[in-house]
Amino acid sequence: MENQKFIFPRKLATITLGMVGIGVLALVVGYFTGVGSERIAANLLLNSYYFLSLGLIGLFLVTVHTIAESGWHTSIQRVGEAMSAFIPVGGVLLLLLFVLGGMHLLYHWTHTDHLDAILLKKVAYLNTPFFYGRLLVYLVLWVGLAHFIRKNSLLLDQTGDLKFYRKFRMLSAVFVVVLAITSVTASWDWLMSIDAHWFSTLYGWYVFSSMLASGTAILILLVIALKQMGYMTHVNQEHIHDLGKYLFGFSIFWAYLWFSQYMLIWYANIPEETVYFYERHKHFSEVFYVNLILNFVVPFFALMTRNSKRGSLIMVPVALIIFIGHWVDLYQLIMPGVVGGENSGIGIPEIGITIGYVGLFLFVVFRSLTKAPLVPKHHPFYKESLEYHTQY
Repeated sequence: MENQKFIFPRKLATITLGMVGIGVLALVVGYFTGVGSERIAANLLLNSYYFLSLGLIGLFLVTVHTIAESGWHTSIQRVGEAMSAFIPVGGVLLLLLFVLGGMHLLYHWTHTDHLDAILLKKVAYLNTPFFYGRLLVYLVLWVGLAHFIRKNSLLLDQTGDLKFYRKFRMLSAVFVVVLAITSVTASWDWLMSIDAHWFSTLYGWYVFSSMLASGTAILILLVIALKQMGYMTHVNQEHIHDLGKYLFGFSIFWAYLWFSQYMLIWYANIPEETVYFYERHKHFSEVFYVNLILNFVVPFFALMTRNSKRGSLIMVPVALIIFIGHWVDLYQLIMPGVVGGENSGIGIPEIGITIGYVGLFLFVVFRSLTKAPLVPKHHPFYKESLEYHTQY
């Protein structure tokens, strides 16, 4: 078990690459059927940001447990590290989107000939050179830290020298602080500035809570999928239970921030604030309420009991629903400001491009899993993780 390595089945690799092909085909069909360049750019932004976020949360869960000296998480550490392999891929896709004309399609503030008084006051922050500068800083920090964290994790596994564990912990602490700041500012840059006249002081943490819930959902699905393939036999019900508690808690945290932001803006009833939700009520009302059902109502009632969080029967469908739900959440953050109600929808571009990104994400994650043993056998808390039991 200690030297168990994942073998990427050829059939699974073919399926994931086939999904990538579906995404490319949907992109081409969308372009030639005239759905609009803005809608295609919005879909590329949505999925690039979403799957990049999943990679970041995979690494975040590894690092935050490393700092806390959490023993139980060691058993599933390799899955979080494999998720982080998508960070450079998602970052490059996002950069290509902006460089190849996406910025002009997505962000009104880039149209310098149409700047109004409000946007002129924000021009010191919302300008193209500074935007790209921040983008490059985010990607360099994320990719660099992910590389060195993974490197020290593997060196610890190969040598058993605890100096690599100490470096691993130190880099983990740096990453958590960096992500706390940059995930918020990145959400301002790439999402909130779509509606550049509007802002919310809760926005960054609201988006981060969505990242936490969806990232945990994908981690659960990957761990259970690996167990179904005959791997990760060291992962027991207690590990799944703790992941389920995270999924339940992060869903409640997301709903709390959603309500806090919405209630304060609704209660104050200030036109320059309520215009943001007015557009979403008027043209995206179905998405607006489906978002709440998928991301709060379903996990709240489905995961309330202890037993529901201890097996795949309930955890798999709920995690899948939450993964779809937070895609919907990101959809209603992006589409109203970029495309508007009349030209939007959920059709071939949305479904096909998302399938392509799912395939690419899974291909990168599974390929990364093949590069190291699934068990970090020289980790100081490895034996503790195998004997993990809880009464709660």
